[in-house]
Amino acid sequence: MPKKVMIKGNVVDDETGTFYDWFNMPSAHPSAVASVLNDGRADDEVVVDIASNGGDVFAASEIYTMLRNYVGPVTVNIQGLAASAASLIAMAGDKVNISPTAQIMIHKASANPMGNADDLSHEVTVLNGVDQSIATAYEAKTGMDAADVLQLMAKETWLTPQDAVDKGFADEIMFADTNKPVLTNSIADIPSKNALNKFFNLVAQAQPEQNKPVKSQPVPTLMSSKLAILMGTNKEAN
Repeated sequence: MPKKVMIKGNVVDDETGTFYDWFNMPSAHPSAVASVLNDGRADDEVVVDIASNGGDVFAASEIYTMLRNYVGPVTVNIQGLAASAASLIAMAGDKVNISPTAQIMIHKASANPMGNADDLSHEVTVLNGVDQSIATAYEAKTGMDAADVLQLMAKETWLTPQDAVDKGFADEIMFADTNKPVLTNSIADIPSKNALNKFFNLVAQAQPEQNKPVKSQPVPTLMSSKLAILMGTNKEAN
């Protein structure tokens, strides 16, 4: 069974993560990720599920580095929004999948500086360095030039799933291609990919919270009717 890393809520440092944990608030912080990676076999597959608005860029860098250093395969699933620091973590995957309803958002780093002109001038230098560091991760994943990546960051770019795949930020859009034909050599009817996707969605809705195996669950009459419509066996469907 793969190890599951959840990047949900804000990406924060360990001290802030303790605060979030105390109040049972979702967050992602380095020590929590390290705990998952260090559990079990060192080469077990790791699956990283991401739905986060981002947060602390240095905490994200630490998580990114741990995932990149992991000896086993790392698969990233972008389930919702992978924004800012969360998009940096997403780049650590050996394979990055993105939901057809998800997005990636990248932008330049920001801060809330205080002080005199010298202080603010120094802060500009720091932010530029952070941007360069973030861009390095995007470049490594996409193969894009640094100038092009920084331009996307400067514009605060929102990437649709197809944009993300086209530009190299993701490798694949999740779930089957419902328009893909099913090639067969049979006189029997085989369900289309579209019907199969709908079937699995309906079965998931019918599953109880205990998440028992599908075979052990009776399918209600209404569900049976819906499945019959999907499979084209209900003569009264229209």
